[in-house]
Amino acid sequence: MSILFLMKPLATIDPKKDTSLLFMQAAEENHRSIYFLPQGGTSITPEGLVFNCQQITCSDTSTPVKVIKDCRLNANEVTTIFIRTDPPFDNAYLHDMWLLDHCPDHIQLINSPQGIYTVNEKIWATQFKSITPQTWVTQSIDQLTKLLHKHHQLIIKPTDSFGGQSIFKVSQTDPNYPVIFETMTNNNTTYVIAQQYIPDATNGDKRILLWDGNPLGAILRKHSQTDHRNNFFAGGTAHKASITTNDQHIIDTLKPHLQALKLRFVGIDIIGDKLIEVNVTSPTCLQELNALDQTAHHHTIIKQLT
Repeated sequence: MSILFLMKPLATIDPKKDTSLLFMQAAEENHRSIYFLPQGGTSITPEGLVFNCQQITCSDTSTPVKVIKDCRLNANEVTTIFIRTDPPFDNAYLHDMWLLDHCPDHIQLINSPQGIYTVNEKIWATQFKSITPQTWVTQSIDQLTKLLHKHHQLIIKPTDSFGGQSIFKVSQTDPNYPVIFETMTNNNTTYVIAQQYIPDATNGDKRILLWDGNPLGAILRKHSQTDHRNNFFAGGTAHKASITTNDQHIIDTLKPHLQALKLRFVGIDIIGDKLIEVNVTSPTCLQELNALDQTAHHHTIIKQLT
């Protein structure tokens, strides 16, 4: 079996945090051949898809991932593709998804290209109004200003970032809020997300990882003393968490939609009793979940691949 990993350059891998690395290690340990597929490495030809990739190994202890050789694989030589490219979902990302839509049926795609380009990680969840906080998506500084005066506090974030980047907790008493609105919207030309502030955010946010719509487990991410963001990239720390009845209700609500879109490995973020985001491009936190659960969840997933 040959498994391809479509992702950012191998040099971006953090051995202590990277979820893609876990899948690579599990695949190799289960006797799969593993390959790095760079963005733009897929081609459509009259004979079918071709992948310009690199065979890699994780067994060399001197480096997390070592390149063995450059390769050119045909679609009939590939069994699985993990799509693990980090956001933003830009033009290069979209073109990769369009090309991978042409994969023959025998190739397992995790996650499906159609699912990835359908589900904006911050906007898609807004359709589930009963389980999400009040949310606005707008380019209008005037609308943001009126919302802030009405609600006194808002969370403002871009539609396409990850890892807590450019997430602002904005207060009506903050003299910088007009500058934040101008900068985030590029002066009324770029969509941003404004979300009702949830006081339970002070206790952290819960990341639940799903496989085929079912929970693998949950962790609580808690922010540092100097930052309101709970993301690990922003200094958050991981703590053991359980899945509550309300969490399971959120999971059950999302499950048929995720399955219909063939989104197999997904991370959902919950604050208090509200769903905040649905992560489908390159969900993380598997290393932290493994450590807290003392379970090799990545092996469970790899062993289920045919």
